[in-house]
Amino acid sequence: MRLTVSDVVSPSYFVATAAVELGFFQAEGVNAEFVLPPANPAQALRDGEIDFLGNSAYGGLNVFPDWRGGKLLCALSQHGYWFLAVRADLDARRGDVRALKGQRISATAGPRLALTRLLVDADIDVERDNVQVVGAPPYNPSASWSRLGIEAIQTGLADAYWGNAMRAELGVREGIAKVLLDVRRGDGPPAARRYTFPALITSDRLIAEQPQAAAGAVRAVLKTQRALSVDPSLATQVGRRWFPPEEAELIAELVRRDTPFYEPTISEDAVAGVNQFAQDVGLLSGPVPYEGVVATQFNHLWEE
Repeated sequence: MRLTVSDVVSPSYFVATAAVELGFFQAEGVNAEFVLPPANPAQALRDGEIDFLGNSAYGGLNVFPDWRGGKLLCALSQHGYWFLAVRADLDARRGDVRALKGQRISATAGPRLALTRLLVDADIDVERDNVQVVGAPPYNPSASWSRLGIEAIQTGLADAYWGNAMRAELGVREGIAKVLLDVRRGDGPPAARRYTFPALITSDRLIAEQPQAAAGAVRAVLKTQRALSVDPSLATQVGRRWFPPEEAELIAELVRRDTPFYEPTISEDAVAGVNQFAQDVGLLSGPVPYEGVVATQFNHLWEE
C-alpha cells in the first residue's frame, strides 16, 4: 500500500503521514509506505499508483467526477483549515475582511478556489474593491515550498497570501506577516468554515477489492489522532524525516493547536458544505447524497 498527501509540509494532512510513519497502519495489519506526492496525486489515486490520499475533501473531484470512483474514508481533522496572512505593517485588524480592499493576494492554484469563493461570500467584489488574486512566486526547488507566501510579500508580488498554517506561522515568526483570517477558528464569512476539511480519500476499486485495508486505514487515522492529542511531540520525529529543518521544529506546536479538531467523523452537514462549495466553484454538477461521497460501511469505525 502507498499513501501520499497533496502537500507534505503542511499540518493540514499531517495526520495521514504520521499514521504511516508512527506505525499505526502497520499495527492494523496494513503494510503501507508514505511516498512523496507525484505531480497529480489525485490522478495517481485514480490510476492505482497510490492507494490512499490525504487531501482537501473536494480534492478528488477532478478525477472522480461527481464522486464517481472515489470516496472519503474519514476526516483527518475538522473544518476548513486555510489562513490569510497580510503584510505585518498593513493597517488591518484580525478578522476584518474589508482590509483586503485594494490589496493583492497570492495563492497557489488549488487553494485559490477557496480564496475566490471566500471573497464572494465576504461581499468583496474584485473589480469594485480593486482586489487582485495573483499566483505564487516561482518555486525554487532548493528552498522550502512553505516560504512561497513570505516570498510573495518580500518580492513585492503581493500584500497578503492565502495558505496553510505552516505558511502563516513562518510569516508571523519572521515578522513579515500577521494573520488576518483563521477560517477554522471562525474568522471570515461563516460559510468558509464549511468549504472543506482534510480527508483521507481512496478509490471505489480499493474499497471493493480490499475492504480490510480500507478499514485498517480508518482505524490507523483514529489512533494517530488520539496519540498526537496526548503527545504532540510525536510529530517532531515525523517532521524531521520529511520536512525542511525549520518546519520540522514547528510541526509539533502546530499539531498541538489543531488537536481540538482531531476527529475522524464526517457529518452530513460537513458533506453538504463541501458539496455546496464544489458546486459553487464548478467542481460538482449537482447535489450528491451523503452515501455517494462517504464510504459509509466504515462509519462505525469512527466511534471505536
